[in-house]
Amino acid sequence: MPYASNLELPAAVRDHLPAHAQDIFREAFNSAMDEYDGRGGEQREKLAFKVAWAAVKRSYRKDGPRWVAKH
Repeated sequence: MPYASNLELPAAVRDHLPAHAQDIFREAFNSAMDEYDGRGGEQREKLAFKVAWAAVKRSYRKDGPRWVAKH
């Protein structure tokens, strides 16, 4: 299911990523859900999560328990 706002993101995303990274995740997830519309529900959602995390990892990295912007 697409997310209308960051408040709807799963707790694992919302509670760990900075606000900007949440925006990136949500936008990439929603876009991937549209892109993989013809796939089965569970497979589609798995792919969308992979795409969303990959998008976050292009701009953010983990520093211990925190996610920080790459410079």
